[in-house]
Amino acid sequence: MANEGQLIVPVDSFSQPASLIKKTAVSRSWVSVDTNGQSTVLDLDKYGIMKRVSIHARDLRLLDPLLSYPSAILGREKAIVLNLEHIKAIITTEEVLLRDPLDDNVIPIVEELQRRLPPVSANCLRQGDDEDGVGVGGQTEGQTSESIEFPFEFRALEVALEGICSFLDARTRELETAAYPALDELTSMISSRNLDRVRKLKSAMTRLTNRVLKVRDELEQLLDDDDDMADLYLSRKLSFASSPSHDSADLTWSPPSPTIESKISRASRTTPFSTHGENDVEELEMLLEAYFMQIESTSNKLTTLREYIDDTEDYINIQLDNHRNQLIQLELFLLSGTVSLSVYSLVAAIFGMNIPYPWNKNHGYVFKWVVILAAIVSASIFMSITTYSRHKGLVGS
Repeated sequence: MANEGQLIVPVDSFSQPASLIKKTAVSRSWVSVDTNGQSTVLDLDKYGIMKRVSIHARDLRLLDPLLSYPSAILGREKAIVLNLEHIKAIITTEEVLLRDPLDDNVIPIVEELQRRLPPVSANCLRQGDDEDGVGVGGQTEGQTSESIEFPFEFRALEVALEGICSFLDARTRELETAAYPALDELTSMISSRNLDRVRKLKSAMTRLTNRVLKVRDELEQLLDDDDDMADLYLSRKLSFASSPSHDSADLTWSPPSPTIESKISRASRTTPFSTHGENDVEELEMLLEAYFMQIESTSNKLTTLREYIDDTEDYINIQLDNHRNQLIQLELFLLSGTVSLSVYSLVAAIFGMNIPYPWNKNHGYVFKWVVILAAIVSASIFMSITTYSRHKGLVGS
C-alpha cells in the first residue's frame, strides 16, 4: 500500500533549466542516489520512506522542513539520519535519500553525490582508454585503493559534511566582505544609516553563528562518543548480520527498541571491518575531525568578526562619551557665564531703581568705578567657577 501512487522520475533533469524543474515539484519529493551515482526523484509519504529505509517515525520527524530540530547525525540499524541545515538525508549502504531535491542549496549536493559516489574504477572506464592519460591513471590507482577501503555510507557522509561546511564558510566570507567595510565606515562617520546597516549585519552574524555552532556541537558530540561513531558503520553491521551465525535469524524487519539497537551496535563492533582488521572507529574519526576543524575555522572567523564588532562598538561609545563630555563642558561654561552676568545685572538693577536717595546726587564720577568694579567681580566669579571645575576634573584642561 505504501507503494501506491509512487512517482519515479529519472533525474538527468538536474541539468535542465530551473523553471522546468520547478513545474514538477511535489511537496513529498525525495531524490535517491545509488552506488552508481544514478539519481531518481521519488514521491513518497513518510510511511513509504519508513518501509524503504527501515527507520522510526521519530527519526523521520527530524527531516521535516516544517519542524525546527537541532542538527543531528544519528546512526540507526540500517541507516544514518542526517539533519544539517538544508541537508536532510537518509544514508544506507545502497543509496542516499535527500529531501527537497529542487532546493537551490540541495541541487549542488546531488550533483556532487552523482560525481563522487560511483567507484573510481567505474569513473575511469567512462573516460575511455586514452594513451595520453597515463598520469591520470597513475593518480586513480591510489584513489581506487582508498575508495575500496572507504565504505559507501562514509563517502556519502563526507559529501554532506563537505557541502554544509563549504556552505557555512561561504556565508561567513560573504558576511565578512560586507561587515568590515561597514564597520570602518561607521568609525569614520557615525550616522543613522551606518548604525542601521551595522545592526542588520550584527543580527545576521548572530544567526549565522548559531547555525555554525549547532553543526560544530553535533560533530564534537559525535567525536566524543565512540559508541555513536560505531553506530554509523552500516557496512560493518550488515556484514555481521549476514554472517553464518545469523543465517537463521528472522529477516522480517521490525523497528528495534533502543535497548536492542544498542546491543546490536555493540555487537557489530566485534566484527572486523577495516582492511587492517581493527575493531575501532579510526576511519570515521579521521573523517569527522577533518570537517570539525573546518567548521571550527569558520566559527573562529565569526568569533573574530564579533570581536571586531565589539571593538568598534567600544570605539563608538568612547567617541560618543567624548562628545557628551564636550557638551557638558560647553554647558558648564555657559552656566558660569550666566551666573557671572547675573551678578553684573544685579548691580545694574540696584543702581537703576527709580527710588530717590540723597547720596546719589552730585556723585556722577562714581559711575565708572561702579561699572569697573562690577565687571571685575563678575569676571572673578567666572574664573573661580572655571578653576574649581578643572581642579575637580569636571572639565578638561
